[in-house]
Amino acid sequence: MIPYGRHSISDADIEAVVKVLRSDWLTTGPLVEDFETALEKVVGAPCISVSSGTAALHCAYAAIGLKPGDEVITPPITFIATQATAAFFGAKIVFADIQPDTANIDPQAVEAAITPRTKAIVAVDYAGHPADLDELRAIADKNKIYLVEDAAHSIGSIYKGRPVGSIADITTFSFFPTKNMTTGEGGAVASIHPELLEKAKRFSRQGLVRNPSEFKITNQGPWHQEVHEYGLNYRLPDILCALGISQLGRLPEFKVKRNQIFDLYNQAFSSLKSVKMPIVRVNLEPMWHLYPIQVDSDKRRHIFEDLRKAKIGVQVNYLPAHLHPVFSSQYSRGAFPVSEKFYDQEISLPMSSNLSIVDAQQVIKIFSRSIQERI
Repeated sequence: MIPYGRHSISDADIEAVVKVLRSDWLTTGPLVEDFETALEKVVGAPCISVSSGTAALHCAYAAIGLKPGDEVITPPITFIATQATAAFFGAKIVFADIQPDTANIDPQAVEAAITPRTKAIVAVDYAGHPADLDELRAIADKNKIYLVEDAAHSIGSIYKGRPVGSIADITTFSFFPTKNMTTGEGGAVASIHPELLEKAKRFSRQGLVRNPSEFKITNQGPWHQEVHEYGLNYRLPDILCALGISQLGRLPEFKVKRNQIFDLYNQAFSSLKSVKMPIVRVNLEPMWHLYPIQVDSDKRRHIFEDLRKAKIGVQVNYLPAHLHPVFSSQYSRGAFPVSEKFYDQEISLPMSSNLSIVDAQQVIKIFSRSIQERI
């Protein structure tokens, strides 16, 4: 099977992890700060590391003070964690439809969805292609609300000369093995606002207050720590930070390879009339996490099954979030037609920095043959 996504682990990655296993630190040690410093150089804003992309979202929503009755505007085309972590705070999930060419949230739909209760706009960089961040930033600023960027797909991407992570009020990343780089499991939160990052960090460290100047209980000894607001344990251990530091050093080569695969696919499929390939907006430099191609909706399942039978690992990303049964009392088919059409037509072809050119050419061959047979 040619997997649709796969990690790339080098001898140097392995050596970095083994070195930690032989050290005095396994959990929160010196490599946590080293990893966060290295991340800041890539994403352009200070960072904290956390245990997953979902944890990163949970921390980001905690940092902006999300509470019951607040509304967050999200796109339907995303993994459900974008909405679930906000719902845990009692927030109302509001959907805004996507742009058909990028599958990213449509700023016009966002503007139409804003109410006096809106707390944040959540932009998801689908497949690695950054959302329209300048337009969304302007809408957020005009309405005095937060811009949250779910960049689970897009570490390494550049938006108009600026790295993803340096534009939104708070940005979240995922380092799951199929993502652009990996820590096994892991994620990060970046923010251009120090106070937001500090709130996210405290939430991710069980809410513990260790600074004596902030203590409300003042008659204790040097061992004292206290909790003012609830938090959770979302720490990323030194073992995984060691892998992350090593992977960050390889991120440029990963980007080159992913872009090579993207260009190879686009060139090969340009002559197929019945498909719609992903695009790149002007002045953007995506780091591609997925290669989402669209086919006729009535043929999608047949093509998907043809590929799977030929041992080509394909996926569909994603069922629109509003169609999950958890939202069934609020939404039904037809509510967000652009997202639903995109979902009905989308197939994610194999994309990873480990994908060989030979395997990519096999994907092209099988996919093109299936398309021709289904016309």
